Amino acid sequence: MIEKRIKNEQTLKKWRTFKRKKAAWISLWLIVASCFFSFTAEFWANSKPLVINYKGETYFPVFKEYSAKDFGITDSLFVDYKGLELSNDDWVVWPLVKWDPYQSNKNVDEYPAPPSSENIMGTDDRGRDVFTRLLYGFRYSIAFAIFVWIITFIVGVLLGSLQGYMGGRMDLYMQRITEVLSTVPQLFLLIILIAVFQPSLALLIIIYSLFGWIPISYYMRAEFLKNRKKEYVEAARALGAGHGRVFFKHILPNSLAPIITFSPFAIVANISALAALDYLGFGLTPPTPSWGELLAQAQNNFTIGWWLALFPSLALFCALTFFSLIGEGIRDAMDPHQRE
Repeated sequence: MIEKRIKNEQTLKKWRTFKRKKAAWISLWLIVASCFFSFTAEFWANSKPLVINYKGETYFPVFKEYSAKDFGITDSLFVDYKGLELSNDDWVVWPLVKWDPYQSNKNVDEYPAPPSSENIMGTDDRGRDVFTRLLYGFRYSIAFAIFVWIITFIVGVLLGSLQGYMGGRMDLYMQRITEVLSTVPQLFLLIILIAVFQPSLALLIIIYSLFGWIPISYYMRAEFLKNRKKEYVEAARALGAGHGRVFFKHILPNSLAPIITFSPFAIVANISALAALDYLGFGLTPPTPSWGELLAQAQNNFTIGWWLALFPSLALFCALTFFSLIGEGIRDAMDPHQRE
């Protein structure tokens, strides 16, 4: 009971230390807000109304797909909600941005079109709204980064911990295998695998996780080699604690600090990696919204489409900066000198 209370007090001190870092605290809320708006983007940016009352009937296009016959349309298979003729008794509630990430603006003279009242950040080379594609694209970037981090975290912690705890031949053989894998030209191998298989978000996560666990295993191995000889571990063994209790209850919780500190920076690297793959054309399959794909368009239209370079670069810079500030806050919170 006393041990649990001490751990709770230490966790509370770490949390308070993190909150005192204003830049990290604000960045955390900005990232949370960005994730909320991106994962609920259909309610903020969509070519379909949230609610529409048409000829006495109420429809919810954002939640349900309706056929053209439901609106009395006979010359088309799709419903153009923007082109519906509304009477005085009809009403409609639109999202803040009336574009989805795949719809082209046919009211402009040429693509890409500069920022305007209809497209606040302009359009890309296919007439699609840049702001909408940035908003939707963030969900893919953050999902890729988080899932890669989780997979590499679990695999790296497990393998590195076993090496450090068991030692001996197991540590020797596993370390040699890890060193061989670390010498593989990972970027070229990733590009080859992605070129062979049809890229998707799930496949990219699996492929990129193949080698992402290696740095984490190094950290965990070093922490277990250091902590397994500490006094509290010897005391637990003297009291009759088994390997499982010593491993999970005593050594593992006290070895995670470097990995927790490293995590936000790993997420930053993962976001950058997906943007780089999309930029090179080996990432998400078009027309999936992607920050890297917008940057590739900026290169192809640099002289006439400055907004294609400015806004995606600014979005990427802000996301990476916020996560880096969060990482610095976590690093200070995990530092016992800072907590004191």
